[in-house]
Amino acid sequence: MNKEIFDALGALEKENHIEKDVLIEKIKQGIMKAIKRDYPMSEHIVVDIDPDNNKFEMKLQKEVMDVKYVDDPDNEIWIEEARTYDPNVMVGDWIDIPLDPARFGRVAAQNAKQSIKHDIKDYERAKLIEQYQDKEREVVSAVVQKVEPGTLNAIVTIDKNEVYFIRKEQIPGEVLKAGDMIKVYVAGIANSEKRQPVIRISRTQREFVKRLFEIEVPEIADGTVEIKAISRVAGARSKIAVISNDPNVDAVGACIGPRKSRISAVVDELNGEKIDVITYSEDPAEFIAKALAPAEVIRVDLLEDLVDGDKVQKRCQVIVPNNQLSLAIGNKGQNAKLAAGLTGYKIDILPQVPVSE
Repeated sequence: MNKEIFDALGALEKENHIEKDVLIEKIKQGIMKAIKRDYPMSEHIVVDIDPDNNKFEMKLQKEVMDVKYVDDPDNEIWIEEARTYDPNVMVGDWIDIPLDPARFGRVAAQNAKQSIKHDIKDYERAKLIEQYQDKEREVVSAVVQKVEPGTLNAIVTIDKNEVYFIRKEQIPGEVLKAGDMIKVYVAGIANSEKRQPVIRISRTQREFVKRLFEIEVPEIADGTVEIKAISRVAGARSKIAVISNDPNVDAVGACIGPRKSRISAVVDELNGEKIDVITYSEDPAEFIAKALAPAEVIRVDLLEDLVDGDKVQKRCQVIVPNNQLSLAIGNKGQNAKLAAGLTGYKIDILPQVPVSE
């Protein structure tokens, strides 16, 4: 019987990746609960599990009394009965009453199993949350295990844990395959006592771009170059505004890197997404003009803010050469949208010479 128990213990340890001492404690607690259901009035229950010596014991402890009819038979025992367990016991001693695991029957065993299962889930939940708290809002490596043909949702492995990766958080246009190694942004942890914690990962958020640059550009990692703003249309284009805190360091050049090596590494990870790196400016007009790159800008006129209740919308009007109008606006308005997201301004783009109707 003991061998079967410890074989099962070893299987649980391997299957759940839980340290043996922790698992034993969880099992002891589960068995204690099961015994308590059969012996609700017993106050002294002992469960001893020692896998090193192949020892598994469960017992009740009772105080030895000198009267035949004890007041509390669940916790007291007459000395003559006690001596059937230990001939040398004396009044006032405590004696162990061994319990046979088979005595609990199917129901008690099932209760113990369910309790152990619940405790293991609690432990796994706490362990998973602890493991990912340090990774929250960071980029981690993942291996694609499976892609669902219909939905294109994927299952990836991060530190031996399987994480569900939904399609809408994948970069539009990218095709994931089993075995691919990718980087993902840990957006958060959704924790519920009724369910397994859900690790939310993404490759579409703009913070993902920021973290990738921090990995590839040492000057960003050490604070020499600072990312002031990011705007992104995932899968198409991103704009990133940077500034140098050292007059001897070119912020844009640091992000691009020798022979474009740094920005190329980010672009490759983003499945070919284009990236514009511009220099941030405290002057709103200058910043807006830079944000509309690669289009040329003739003039930026800041307009009065539009106030709608508690919301304040900053506005501006930008004049560009006629031949730059489509470039400034971009395909489906993408360039203007990204510039607006980067600067926080609603941008109206007009040609230098009004086009006659």
